[in-house]
Amino acid sequence: MRALRRRSLAVQPFKVGPDFIDPTLHTAATSRPSRNLDSWLLPRSTVLELFARAAETADVAVIEGVMGLYDGHNGRGDEGSTAEVAKILGAPVILVIDVSGTVRSAGAMVMGFVGFDPQVRLAGVIACRVGGERHLQALREALAPSGVPLLGALPWDDQLHLPDRHLGLIPAGEHDYTASLEALADAVERHVDLEGLLRVARQVPPVVVPGPMCFPPIPAPSQVTIGIARDDAFCFYYQDALELLEWRGAQLVPFSPIRDRALPSVDGLYFGGGFPEVHAQVLSENAAMRAQLQAAAAAGMPIYAECGGMMYLTERLVDTDGRSHKMVGLLPATVTMGRRLVLNYVALEALEDTLLLRNGETVRGHEFHYSDLTLTGPARLALASVEGKGIEDGRDGFVTPTLLATYSHVHFASHPPMVDRFIEICRRYKDQRRVAIQS
Repeated sequence: MRALRRRSLAVQPFKVGPDFIDPTLHTAATSRPSRNLDSWLLPRSTVLELFARAAETADVAVIEGVMGLYDGHNGRGDEGSTAEVAKILGAPVILVIDVSGTVRSAGAMVMGFVGFDPQVRLAGVIACRVGGERHLQALREALAPSGVPLLGALPWDDQLHLPDRHLGLIPAGEHDYTASLEALADAVERHVDLEGLLRVARQVPPVVVPGPMCFPPIPAPSQVTIGIARDDAFCFYYQDALELLEWRGAQLVPFSPIRDRALPSVDGLYFGGGFPEVHAQVLSENAAMRAQLQAAAAAGMPIYAECGGMMYLTERLVDTDGRSHKMVGLLPATVTMGRRLVLNYVALEALEDTLLLRNGETVRGHEFHYSDLTLTGPARLALASVEGKGIEDGRDGFVTPTLLATYSHVHFASHPPMVDRFIEICRRYKDQRRVAIQS
């Protein structure tokens, strides 16, 4: 992406799957917001819509896959996989393989990918960790029977390294990736046929988007303001989900639970996921913000929180060093950081009306965390979590009439009525507050 950007091309980045972190590096590399394309979370037509909407103003679109080409929701089919997204979009696939310690077996690997699903068009291979010219020549000979061109061969270089921690790479907002991106772009310019990649991209037919669409043709006028927690602790948001909120009538006002001492003047609050465990001490020390949130909740302000946002709203968070930090205290629970990754696609069914879903409605989501939650008192859990761990016994979603806090992440574009419902509840709160002030 960075190497193409150097050519003065407008590069639109995408990420297959639900990952929030890789898109931050895409944005750093291209200066354009990256978008998620997840064919399990989102309907097929929505994948097409989100792709076309973002790519329309770009010269080239680059989609980073997830896991292996055919890995997705389960082993029975390609639902949620890079392969399925490629078929939905009619996009050619560049297979990136680690060839360290192998030559002819790399040819067998590529042949296997070619024959596994004829509907997936393999347009090229980029080999990584190539050992030298002899290794490269042998790879060309091994790949020749597959008919798939070798478009790049990156040499083994331990300097091409990106820092990571428990949930993956460190988000771009917390780390200066400038030097790493430039080094990667230098390597790609030297060892990858960029003109060959662009020729492949130019052969893709136009994308046809069927209706109805989740983004209305004309944006709705602003009805409410929603405060969105955005800082190093809370950075897990889908760009298209935020824009859908705006497009359907919400003005988003960012604030920082780390730095700000007061809430902005808003009609509702949205806490995304992120790394409250990494910033637990400073979040705890900001007692003024915690008090503001307690007062807002007591006044009936609508509050929606996902995963890390939910963790912040509990009573206490115990970090990886065993230190306990006081949190906001809106939820009767303590969160403790663990050693086991919880990573699941889930289906959520509302067992009663909530801020996002009405009783009986369902939506797909995913869990992605290293923490464990212990209830410290009675709690109403409003969502049944199919295939998920949830909060307790397959149930998720702390709920009150004006609050919903879940371990699961959802994509608003997967079920746009959630956006309308959240905005409507915020509008009611705004009207009630106006009447109270007038009286």
